[in-house]
Amino acid sequence: MSTTNPHPRSLVRVRLGAGLAMLLVLAACSKAAGSVRPSESALGSPRPSSPAHVRILAPTDGQVFKGTSVKVPVKLALSGARIVPATTQHITPDTGHVHIFLDNQIVAMNFKLTDVIPNVQPGLHVLRPEFVASDHLPFDPRVFTSVTFRVEP
Repeated sequence: MSTTNPHPRSLVRVRLGAGLAMLLVLAACSKAAGSVRPSESALGSPRPSSPAHVRILAPTDGQVFKGTSVKVPVKLALSGARIVPATTQHITPDTGHVHIFLDNQIVAMNFKLTDVIPNVQPGLHVLRPEFVASDHLPFDPRVFTSVTFRVEP
């Protein structure tokens, strides 16, 4: 019984062909996984855009607070939309509420335009309020702004 070894060039072609096939499969999978656009929810339905604009009246950009555990007052202005207290799946572009983030961590879900963030420690901080739809998901494009402030001991 004799066995024949394939020609070295044939073996290289088989390995290259298998490698190329694997790359094509991986590329197709990654494209499919990334095919949900940011304007779509996890269920695939498109997110509405909003005419809203949010502004931060307090704190001001660059403001310095003194203390070791500071209460930071937040005052916002909203135009082009209104805040509604009810959470619902019935989404309209001009109704929603505000999520307030401090250093990319949500610290409040507000149905008003004023708040106080307690116990802010020394350091540089970024405040980012975002007007979101009544289902707590963002509009597309997102409606937010930000300021940076500092707390010094």
